[in-house]
Amino acid sequence: MLSCNNTPENIKATNSYPNIYPDYINVTIPENIAPLNFMIRGDSCEKMKATIIGKQQSITIKGKNKIQIPIKKWKKVLLKEKQQLSITVSAKINGHWKQYKTFVWNVKPNKIDAYLSYRLIEPGYEVWNKLQLVERNVETFEEHVLADNNLVDNSCMNCHIYANNNPHISFFHLRGTKGGTVLNRNGKLRKIITRTPKMIANATYGNLHPSGRYGVFSTNIVIPEFHSFKNKRLEVYDRASNLVVIDFDTNKAFSQPFLSDTANYETFPVFSVDGKWIYYCSAPAKPVPDSIRALRYSILKIAFNPDSATIGTKSDTVWNANKHNASACHLKTSPDGKYLLYTISDYGTFPIWHREADLQMLNLETQEINKLTNVNDTCSDSYHCWSSNSRWFVFASKRDNGIYGKPYFAYIDKNGQASKPFVLPQRDPASYNFMLKSFNIPELSTGRVPFNARDIEKLYKGMDAEHIK
Repeated sequence: MLSCNNTPENIKATNSYPNIYPDYINVTIPENIAPLNFMIRGDSCEKMKATIIGKQQSITIKGKNKIQIPIKKWKKVLLKEKQQLSITVSAKINGHWKQYKTFVWNVKPNKIDAYLSYRLIEPGYEVWNKLQLVERNVETFEEHVLADNNLVDNSCMNCHIYANNNPHISFFHLRGTKGGTVLNRNGKLRKIITRTPKMIANATYGNLHPSGRYGVFSTNIVIPEFHSFKNKRLEVYDRASNLVVIDFDTNKAFSQPFLSDTANYETFPVFSVDGKWIYYCSAPAKPVPDSIRALRYSILKIAFNPDSATIGTKSDTVWNANKHNASACHLKTSPDGKYLLYTISDYGTFPIWHREADLQMLNLETQEINKLTNVNDTCSDSYHCWSSNSRWFVFASKRDNGIYGKPYFAYIDKNGQASKPFVLPQRDPASYNFMLKSFNIPELSTGRVPFNARDIEKLYKGMDAEHIK
């Protein structure tokens, strides 16, 4: 097959994999992902060629130092191949051709949710007002802007979150003088001030009930400070935080006294997939920042009754921070109800600048903890979201350079074992080199959201905000 594609006769075979970027060597991918375009790094590559071979289909792509697979040819191959593709790369380096060791792409018939939203933001504290919320079709390279802060008085925006991957039920916080929490319920947009006189702050981290009627939030007084250590950048911690549920049908907020006192910090709440439990992180209050390294969050759960709009009176510990000598945050239950995915770090609850931050997965049926060694890297691996079939999840990782977070996807098989993750494919594989933005808060959904940046501009400038009681 290689001879039919005019490969030079004096090609030299090597027993090493090509130094490609992104690292797509021996990864597991869904059958509906966009083409895995890549490039040669580190060498002076003059020409290159990749042959992708399946049992029934094969394609050969040529390029200078990039392999960019035509999407129609790619889809045709994936349509036929549901098991494994073999990829052989040849490259002309300094006038000589090399043929590298063949690697594989394991293709799974379990599709990933087609849409991914994220916040594009520069990874520093000083340029928070140049950002967008973007939605990308992961099956293609199509993307569109959901919100642009250039259209809303340069106001900060964060946390575009779905209810169980449903694009018709979502929210994000829009700051600024005319801002509020933007709630999307079946295409109808509302702008809500999510604070009452009894609350210490506006709603911060949150999650939506599967019905769309309720939202569970932490209300946080957040303090950012700089480290004096040269190997650490920024620390963000809570001086106070509580838990509250908001009923969007009645615009009423409610809680329990022990979830709103000063004895503990509660944060990062999420509903279970059936909406009958609230999982959240909690830590005993500490004098911060002096005791920041002793601030460790456990995972708790408490009952929730959507019919009577009531929270239980007692919490149960799901994961004990003292036992594991670590701190947990960013909780997400799998759509099948089997797993709880979370981030751990040495302390605190803001892991994106903690190089030690890793993902872990708790089996809620057996209480077995999977440390996801195939997934984690030496740099921060943090915020994550499940696909609706519980076979894939996306997470933000800074493994490329320790600064910019990018969305990576990992496969979970029926036994709970994870495969090597791969980064979101781009049309031009070199685009990550000059895209000076982090992909923040990646969230998967089953379809497109029913609004765009102009709709958010109209909402911000032309609609009065509602208030909760």
